[in-house]
This record gives sequence, C-alpha cells and structure tokens, in this order.
Amino acid sequence: MASQDIFYMFQALNEAKKAQALGEVPIGAVLVHQSQVLTRKHNQKEKTQDPTAHAEILCLQNASRRLGNWRLVHATLYVTVEPCVMCVGALLQARVGRVVFGCREPKMGALRSVYQLNDNHKLNHQFLVEEGLLEEQCRSLMQSFFKQKRLTSSSNVSTGL
Repeated sequence: MASQDIFYMFQALNEAKKAQALGEVPIGAVLVHQSQVLTRKHNQKEKTQDPTAHAEILCLQNASRRLGNWRLVHATLYVTVEPCVMCVGALLQARVGRVVFGCREPKMGALRSVYQLNDNHKLNHQFLVEEGLLEEQCRSLMQSFFKQKRLTSSSNVSTGL
C-alpha cells in the first residue's frame, strides 16, 4: 500500500467519525478517481431513514453525478469497513477498479468475511481488493460505537425508559 492509500483512508476514518457523532454506524468512504477525491461520505441511514444510505452507495451516487457517467472504471473506493452485499453489488455495477477497506465485517462482509462476491468469475466485472489498511483504527471505532450503544440501551432498560 502506498502512502496515498493511507492518506485517503484517514479521510474515510474522518467521515466515519462524523457518522458516529451523528449516531450513525461509523462507516466512512472516500472515492478517488485519477488521483482526485471526487466525494467523501459517511453512513446516513438514521438521518434519511433510508436503508440504502450506506457510505459506499452515497459515494457512488455523488461521483457518478459529478463525472456524468455511472462507469467508475478507474476509481478507487476507500472504506473503513468491508462492504455488505448491497454495496458490493453496486460497486460491481459501477465497474469500480479497486476497493480498499480497513477492517472485516464478520456478520455482513461480502468481499472476504461472509461472502466473496467479487471472486465470482461468472460476473462480467471484478475489481482489485485490498484489506487491512488502518485496520485497528477502523475496528476500534466500530467496537467503541457498539459498546456505547449497548451501555446506553442497558441503562435505558434499567431506568425504565
């Protein structure tokens, strides 16, 4: 991994922290095309009440609008957590060239953990996958978010809220 990969993943981590501050699952993404950041997004499912408002999907939508093209062949998506089935499907549809993610997602991950969708050669597109960039920081952010959620929900139960 190059130093530019680390630079972009830190930007994705900053997006994830924005999500966390808003009560969203802290996942952030940055989409880079020809060495230019096209968009930075974080999860917005709670804000929008839209189950598809994942950071990856929002990046693809915004980048496609900016480029005037849904094909993102030379783009790299940096995302803090391994994408889910929906997001991998969208990445395949967008013909993204490369995905770099921080930590695995053991319950929903669709590139390495639960499924390996990108490895299906029956599909008409595959992209390069690199994992583990800033893995500990990405995992720590997710773990602290869910630990706080559990503490909050258990204190609400004990107080009768």
